Amino acid sequence: MREIQAAQITEAVRALCIQANKVLPEALEQCIRCGADQEQSQAGKAVFADLCANLDAARETNLPICQDTGMAVIFMQIGQDVHITGGDLREAVNKGVAAGYLDGYLRCSVVSDPLERVNTNNNTPAVLHLDIVPGEEICIDVCPKGFGSENMSAMRMFTPAASTDDIIGFVTDTIAKAGSNPCPPIIVGVGIGGDFEQCALLAKKALCRDVSVRNPKPLYAELEEKMLASVNRLGIGPQGFGGTVTALAVNIEQSATHIAGLPVAVNVGCHVTRHASTVL
Repeated sequence: MREIQAAQITEAVRALCIQANKVLPEALEQCIRCGADQEQSQAGKAVFADLCANLDAARETNLPICQDTGMAVIFMQIGQDVHITGGDLREAVNKGVAAGYLDGYLRCSVVSDPLERVNTNNNTPAVLHLDIVPGEEICIDVCPKGFGSENMSAMRMFTPAASTDDIIGFVTDTIAKAGSNPCPPIIVGVGIGGDFEQCALLAKKALCRDVSVRNPKPLYAELEEKMLASVNRLGIGPQGFGGTVTALAVNIEQSATHIAGLPVAVNVGCHVTRHASTVL
């Protein structure tokens, strides 16, 4: 049994909140920088140039890459041989989020109640997903999620009679309805299977996967490519000004489901789909 102090978790979360909001994952940044070469419209190329300039400016000035520094979505894989001491886990995580957003001068965008709309002023509580795994380590992945893109997400409970073309059509239609709202070029996370709530979680996990990594199953890797091509044929283009690059990647995560169902969820991420991780 290995002991990990709650204070270590707080400090790790604090640092990751700041890092994720200021530095894009390397593979995603490379996708954006290569986008101008793939984009065929002149307006789209100009937008890509501006996006690259923004990344450079954020790095040079140590400022967030987007003004919407998001709701803190945190995935934690906790080794079953870990004993957390010195405090409550959820409280430790929220302390880390609060410290990260206040110390990093990040915008606080969370309200304590969905109808009363009172800002908590420290971006807590976080959305926390916990998974118990073998081992004696804790893996923490902090994924700040802006809502210009989150609001464009969708879910549909298909029947098992649905074809892959039906699923591609649903994903494509979701992005078509989103238009310029999610700040394209976008990342598209797709969840297939599970039940209602697990399917949405699969889509979120897919969105946070490195854009350079394809689904390990050939069936789904091929489906990712087909969805990406279909979305890019929409012509929405960078920031909605028209063009050939509306999405940079489509990631699919799948799970077992019921014989009577085929849930599909789409979680949309903007061009700064951010996440940062560490292992304690």
